[in-house]
Amino acid sequence: MNQASPSIASPSSSVPSDASKRLLPWLVAVAFFMESLDTTILNTAVPDISRALSVAPLSMKAVLASYTLSLAVFIPISGWMADRFGTRRVFASAIGLFTLGSFLCGLSSNIHLLVAFRILQGCGGAMMVPVGRLTLVRTFAKSELLRTMSFVSIPALVAPMLGPIAGGLIVGYLHWRVIFFLNIPIGLAGLILVYLHLPDYREENPHALDVVGLMLFGSGVALLSYVLEIFGEHSLSAREMTGLLILSIALLAAYGLHAKNLQFPSLDLKLFSIRTFRAAVSGSFFTRLGIGGVPFLLPLLYQVGLGLTPIKSGLLLMPQAVASMGMKRIMPRLLSRIGYRGVLISNTLILGALLMVFATIGLRTPVWAIVLQAFLYGAFTSLQYTSMNTLVFADVAEKDASSASSIASTAQQMSTSFGVASAGLATALFVPGTNAVPSEMIHGIHEALIALGILTIVSTIVFFSLRSGDGDDVSLHKGAHPGG
Repeated sequence: MNQASPSIASPSSSVPSDASKRLLPWLVAVAFFMESLDTTILNTAVPDISRALSVAPLSMKAVLASYTLSLAVFIPISGWMADRFGTRRVFASAIGLFTLGSFLCGLSSNIHLLVAFRILQGCGGAMMVPVGRLTLVRTFAKSELLRTMSFVSIPALVAPMLGPIAGGLIVGYLHWRVIFFLNIPIGLAGLILVYLHLPDYREENPHALDVVGLMLFGSGVALLSYVLEIFGEHSLSAREMTGLLILSIALLAAYGLHAKNLQFPSLDLKLFSIRTFRAAVSGSFFTRLGIGGVPFLLPLLYQVGLGLTPIKSGLLLMPQAVASMGMKRIMPRLLSRIGYRGVLISNTLILGALLMVFATIGLRTPVWAIVLQAFLYGAFTSLQYTSMNTLVFADVAEKDASSASSIASTAQQMSTSFGVASAGLATALFVPGTNAVPSEMIHGIHEALIALGILTIVSTIVFFSLRSGDGDDVSLHKGAHPGG
């Protein structure tokens, strides 16, 4: 069924110009921002949309879950599509689908149409991130990759923080449909820039699509994402949740057995034999179990515990975004001097400690102390994510770049769901009910943050498998200019 080994991808057109290389990171960053923003921007608009569509607020869970589910299902096919049809065509199609889905979501007159168009939106978003990352890997030399990835990773850190604030402002001063229409001018501008500046990489002899593997893996990931999405709710019994969890694991295990006997599976699990790839992907997954719950717990602490408004709560999260952007100039120097092993071990320990420091925030904590903690957390989170994202490609061969990008993006999407689930578990264990007084709420959130901090520190074990010198090819060498 599979054909001969594909050749290394090369641009079907001329080598990218200097102008295109300068604009490419901006283009990919904007696409990442659109995809990341839509995972959180609807949260604060749920009450208004549910009233407008005449449904119960709980029914809106399907609107939120359908987007993340479609991301999990369609990400695995993105690498093969880029190899088969070219990065330019697939990336343009992804932006087009995302923009069309946004437009149709804004026109939706009932919840069923809204869910269907959110799936279409997620289908486009699923291809934007891995194909954009793949294009960067094939355009820039490994020594330039860290600087480039540190820039395009900023939107993924900033968007989830801006989402709730932007959603609240739009609903408060405009209309909930504007949330979706906002993507249209950005998407149209992105399409123009794609055709002008995006290199078109493809395989000359792409292998056949592993349909069976795609069905096994896609259904397993979708089911697991669904279980994590509804984690902590009472819509399903514990027995039903356990059954779905076992079924999803069985489907993923069946894919593992299926892929073992194929030369070109949908996702090449043999890449996990590469030490740097294994540490980056698994490290990203386990680290997010702890820090992934912070965007959920901090707004809860600020609004319910401290009694702040959603806008003030959002503003207290903004220093994280500022620090993320400022960190990109320091990051290359840190990695070239300390190395990936040293940075990831020490940085993960620091992040765990910072989560525990957040547990000291109370009614008498001065604003400057909260801002300082948020700034430090944003800086170290930026360093963590960018280090892991670039280490993925340190020792991956050019011909395996598309598969590596798909696996990394799938793991990232799944780890985000796991992070929210772990925060939900911590909340269920430590945070009192809705009738609790603010002091009890603060104490419960503090305990949850301490638990997640310990979990983050434990995840450091993953990075001890790295060796000194791992990742040197993707960090800037001495004498290289770290700006840009």
